[in-house]
Formats: sequence, C-alpha cells, structure tokens
Amino acid sequence: MAEGSEALLIRAAGAVVWRPGRAGPEIVLVHRPRYDDWSYPKGKCERGEHVLRTAIREVREETGLGVVLGRALSPSVYPTSSGTKHVSYWAARHVQSFGFVSTSEVDDVLWLPAATAHERLTYGRDVALLGEFRSAPASTVPLILMRHAAAGSKAVVAGDDAATAAADLARPLEARGEADAKILAGLLASYGECQVISSAAERCVETVRPYAEAIGVPIQVKQTFTVTPRQLPDAQLTEGAELVTSLATSGLPTLICAHRENLPSLIDAAFKALGAGPPEDEPLRKGEFWVLQSAAGELVSAERHDPERLHAAVPTSGRSVRAFVRRETAEQSGPLPHDADQTDVETASN
Repeated sequence: MAEGSEALLIRAAGAVVWRPGRAGPEIVLVHRPRYDDWSYPKGKCERGEHVLRTAIREVREETGLGVVLGRALSPSVYPTSSGTKHVSYWAARHVQSFGFVSTSEVDDVLWLPAATAHERLTYGRDVALLGEFRSAPASTVPLILMRHAAAGSKAVVAGDDAATAAADLARPLEARGEADAKILAGLLASYGECQVISSAAERCVETVRPYAEAIGVPIQVKQTFTVTPRQLPDAQLTEGAELVTSLATSGLPTLICAHRENLPSLIDAAFKALGAGPPEDEPLRKGEFWVLQSAAGELVSAERHDPERLHAAVPTSGRSVRAFVRRETAEQSGPLPHDADQTDVETASN
C-alpha cells in the first residue's frame, strides 16, 4: 500500500440485485476478468456524485439492468492498494433490462438462486452480505419523510397574523433550493415511484414538484402537514401523526414533504408505526430526508440522506434503531474507519 494511502477513504456503492424466482429470490453476480472473481455490481463514486446515484449507475453499467433501491444493507469496508474502500450497499429490485455488454471490467453476469449463490462468490465479505440480504424480506416499501429545500426569508405583516400566514405559505424556494429540488428528484427516483404528499406551503410543493413531474404523479396537498407562523396546535400535530401512522402501514410507497416544526413528530410516529423506537438524531436540515423501508408492517432499514451527503444508512435489527452519522461527502477523503476489514485486499479500480 502506498505511503499515506491508509488515510484515504474511497467512497463506492453497489447493490445486491434480485428478482423473484421459482424457489425464492435470485440475485445477479458479475465476473471481473482482471481479478477472475465473482461479486456484486459496484463502483466508485464519481466526483460530486451521491452514493444513491452511484449504486443505480454502476448496476446499469456493469449488468445492463435497471433497478429500484430497497432496504439498506451493511457497508463493506476493506483496505485496497489505494486506500480504504467504503462500499454502501442496498437490496435492489430488478425492474428493467437494457442489455448486457461485455467489457474489460465485467465480462459476464449470472443469475443464481440466493440460497446457493454463496458457492460462487469469491470474497467472504460478500458471502456475509448475502446472508444479511437473505435474513429479511427482499421486497420492501419505502416511506420517505423530507424537509423542504431552502426558501426565501420569512415575511411578517405587522399586526396581521392572517396576512403573515398567507405570505409564509406563498414563500417560494430560493435559487439554491430550486437547484436542490432538481438533485432531490434524481435521488428520490432511486426508490422508484411513490405517491407524493406535501404541505400546502409553496416551498414544500416546489421541493417535490421535479420528482412528481419526472415520474408522472400528482402532488397531494395536505393541510394536516402545513405549518404557518404561530399556528401549530397540538391537535394538528396529533392529526399529522395519525395520518403518517396510516401511511406507514398502508403498503404504498410514499413521499411526504413537511417542515422543521412538525417533522420530528411525524418521524417519531412513522418509526413507532413500524415497530421501532424513534431515531436519536438531530432534526432534518433543509433538503434532507429519511427513508424507512418496511415489510409486513415492520421496519427493516432506515437511512438518512441529503442532496450532497450520505448521513446514515442503518439496517435495523429487532425493534429499535440506532442511527450513526457520517459527514463525508461522496468526494471527500477521511480517516481510516475503525471497522475496516484487514483481511480482504484488492485494488481500487472498482
């Protein structure tokens, strides 16, 4: 390993791609001729690329498959000749085929039953990941709770609460918020098609509009999720929590955009509805979102993202969630993680 390379963190992403089979899920493996190994499709983040988009892109480039991301799996962390690689993984459902093209990086792909794929995998870390994939349902339903992107300054009309509330509802996104909304549309698309529900505030509607337009669904505006200055009674918080509880257990992929003031209550209600304790984490910042993946009404993973950073991807076990927070951007180097696997070594070409 080159001098100083132990301090480099190489961000990458991939997926355990699956499809229904006669005897249970089947997964896809790729063969890399340079190493003569069988593994999962994965690759390094391009400069400035979010790991969610990296996972989608690498799967398509290496296999010719289009996928929708499901539950977050444990990252794979191991040393390479160029530094320490941190690969974020998701279970990913195959939804489209574009055609496989053999290249110098990947010259073959193979669908295998998940129950026997361990026999073909080259690395122990990949066998462990397969075990994790098989330990919970392959098919999951996302519930996404998001705070609106950056908006213009609040306007206050002296002595007129109604006018102040109306001005606040009409407050649009600022230029940075508009740019983030477009980025968010791409990130949210990683989870497929969701029903889109928003606060009536224009800044919330504008945040989800690019995603809704991209997938061709209407935006459902809910007054229950709407916050205006000095107007957030306990009854409304309760009503919002009840609606989120219903949505979390509906079995329908759902995106909700709301506010700093009511999102803590909505997030807590969503976790509780899915049988988990609320996350011990700081409030969402503008443009950030939680993704809760569930199966049969139970939470199986929770992850937190924003348009630029991967904050956390937390597979859950049992009925509680302990969120960790990573502050690295997709292009940032950082210290050697304490949990790096020191036994499996490969170069960092992929």
